[in-house]
Amino acid sequence: MEECRFKAVLFDFGGVIADEGFRNGLHEIARLNGLDEEDFAATTREIIHDTGYITGRADEAFFWEILRRQTGIRGSDSHLRDIILKGFTLREWMLRVIEELRTRGIRLAILSDQTNWLDELEEKLGFFRLFERVFNSYHLGRTKLEKQIFLDVLDIMRLEPGDTLFVDDTQEHVGRAREAGIQVIHYRGKDDFLERLSVLCPGLVLDR
Repeated sequence: MEECRFKAVLFDFGGVIADEGFRNGLHEIARLNGLDEEDFAATTREIIHDTGYITGRADEAFFWEILRRQTGIRGSDSHLRDIILKGFTLREWMLRVIEELRTRGIRLAILSDQTNWLDELEEKLGFFRLFERVFNSYHLGRTKLEKQIFLDVLDIMRLEPGDTLFVDDTQEHVGRAREAGIQVIHYRGKDDFLERLSVLCPGLVLDR
């Protein structure tokens, strides 16, 4: 069996390990409030960064307060949060890929721009056990908008960039990881991902 061309994989969460619940949830909130979906999503992404909620410098209540003030949406914090969280459905086929990588001795970690919602999802779904480390912007104080976050993760895990693979569905994040010397797969869908992964890790048993 040929060796994989990497020793570790950093997985994004929403949009890779699970369906993109944040985007899907924002679109639903926009529809419920008669707002344009893309405009509302873009505004929310700005606010979650500008308030500091994404990096743990502000709490959830403050985030929703500012979002209501700027967009006019209605609903309690818990109701709006539930709309977001229900959109994060784990991709069972991806979990099988992750398990297969573990059997090959590959080190695995999550690198996600998430708030404390990732911890709430863990309580419900119990997926952290599959990973050596979980790096979340809410706890790290940095996001994937910064190249430094990739360098920090490599340092913490004592990994060489060329031995590491990063999988993310956002092109800009993939670009920053590549600038740090990390191998990358820009996730565009199941079939494309499995094809690219099979090239980097020949002989991997993949669910097609």
